[in-house]
Amino acid sequence: MRELTITTNDANQRLDRFLQKAVPLLPGPLAQKYIRQKRIKLNGKRTEQNYRLTEGDTLQLYISDEFFEASQAASAYFLDPKPNLQICYEDARVLIAEKPPGLLSHSGNTQGEPTLIDQIKSHLYHTGQWDPKIEQSFTPALCNRLDRNTGGLILAAKTAPALKILNEKIRTHEIDKYYLLVVHGRPNPPAGRIEGHISKNPRQNKVTVSATESRNTKSAITDYKTLETRDNLSLVECKLETGRTHQIRAQMAFLGCPLLGDPKYGAPDQNKLYAEPHQALWAYRIRFTFSTDAGVLNDLNHQEFTSPNIPFLSKYFRYQLD
Repeated sequence: MRELTITTNDANQRLDRFLQKAVPLLPGPLAQKYIRQKRIKLNGKRTEQNYRLTEGDTLQLYISDEFFEASQAASAYFLDPKPNLQICYEDARVLIAEKPPGLLSHSGNTQGEPTLIDQIKSHLYHTGQWDPKIEQSFTPALCNRLDRNTGGLILAAKTAPALKILNEKIRTHEIDKYYLLVVHGRPNPPAGRIEGHISKNPRQNKVTVSATESRNTKSAITDYKTLETRDNLSLVECKLETGRTHQIRAQMAFLGCPLLGDPKYGAPDQNKLYAEPHQALWAYRIRFTFSTDAGVLNDLNHQEFTSPNIPFLSKYFRYQLD
């Protein structure tokens, strides 16, 4: 028999969802059977699979030890004692890190390659803030993501309550994300809103922007303003109202001003003149604008965090950030 005590990071989730994370080798249908047979009990009594766990609850699991022999198949980068992590802000609940271009935000189809979330986990592990051997169902997670070749600020949650709140605030547009980019040409008008519809081609990992809606499109809205223009390049600030794949890159190209260095939606001949290794796009500012209760994160309201390093800014422009 194994006994598990529900912690803050385990609470407020259904029993069956918790078991999927805490005992991943136990198949869902078998877990349901064991709950019915009272081989999985809550506080010594029979329970239901949809019971929502409370901190301090105890689970008694009368199941074979083989279901607890999950392998620790984490990436080797996870235990790197010196993660190359640039931290912009950190407290006991959240962390804001600066992702360099070329680094994956999280693991995808590429196996064994280091990612930003690996580096964050390594940092938390080696500073004693998180231990996967102790946690039963929670793993630190990113709340927003950036393309591989886009740099800038990414928000991560260090606790389950923070993750739930941040994801909800992003969904309800109570966390503003601003981007700086360099485009070819001059946006016309210099400031405005791009409202369009995006469809994705998964095979090519590329999107298409159209002015009209169709069955396979999703609405995409981007607010932008031109901050400075020098020669044939313009520095533009964008604020996303929606978060579609490649949204800024595709919509600026649709506007007739593709991003400098963008190999997918850009202007190859013009890009050759500058030899930028990545598209000139940077998630440079995060602002918390809570209009509803944010629970344990209420103290973050009205706070703003700006990237300390935007490599292309001084290279092409004289503009000074606030």
